[in-house]
Amino acid sequence: MTRADTAPGTVLITGGASGLGAATVDAVRKAGGTPLVLDRAEPAPGVEHRRIDLADTAAVGEAIDDLVAATTGRLDGVLTAAGSDACGRLEDVDRGPWEQVISVNLLGTAAVARAAIPHLRQTHGRIVTCASTLGLRALPDATAYCASKFGVVGFSRALAAELAGEVGVTTLVPGGMSTAFFDGRPDQYKPPADVRLNDPADVAQTVLFALSQPSGCEIRELVVCESTESSWP
Repeated sequence: MTRADTAPGTVLITGGASGLGAATVDAVRKAGGTPLVLDRAEPAPGVEHRRIDLADTAAVGEAIDDLVAATTGRLDGVLTAAGSDACGRLEDVDRGPWEQVISVNLLGTAAVARAAIPHLRQTHGRIVTCASTLGLRALPDATAYCASKFGVVGFSRALAAELAGEVGVTTLVPGGMSTAFFDGRPDQYKPPADVRLNDPADVAQTVLFALSQPSGCEIRELVVCESTESSWP
C-alpha cells in the first residue's frame, strides 16, 4: 500500500488549529488529501481531530490510533507544527512554563513520531518535524525554545538515519511567520513593526513538497525563511 502520486493522502498535523498547522490543513485539503489534527483548540470546521495537550505524551498514541481508525484507516504523512514558548532570562522563567516548552516542542514531537511510525511504515510515508531557525542559532532570553528546537534538529537527524528506507524524515526549519505565535508577549519579545515575516500558507506549500517526493527521494532538511530573515544564517 503506497501513497497516491496525485494527492498527499492522509496527513496528521499537530497544532492544526492555528498558524502553520492550520495553513497546512488548508493546503492538504486543497491538494485532495485528508488532514487529521491534534490540538488543544478546535481546528477548522469539518476537520477530523482530537483535542489534546501534547505535553501529555502518554495520551498521544491512543489519540493517533483513534483518529486513523475513525477516518481513512491509513496515515501517509505527519507534520509536527505544535509549539510553545516561554521568553525571558532563565532565572526569571518559572520551572513549569520552561519545562512545558520542552514537553510540547521536543517530547511531544517524539511522542507523535513514535505513535505514527507503525502507520507510516505501511504506506512508506513521511514525517516532517518542525524545528526553527532558533534550532540552528541561539538567542538570549530563549533558552527553553532554543533547547527544544535544537533538540528537534538532533532528534530528527537521528530518526532519519534510524528509519532510512522505511519512513522518510524531513526537518523543516522555518523562520518567523505571520501567526498568532507572538501574541500576548511583552513588546521586547515581539517582532519589530517593520520586520518582514513569511506567510504560513507559503511555508505550508513546502511541507507538501517534502511529503510528495517520489519513492527513494528524501528532503532531509528544509530551511524556509523570509529573504531578510535576521535569525538565519
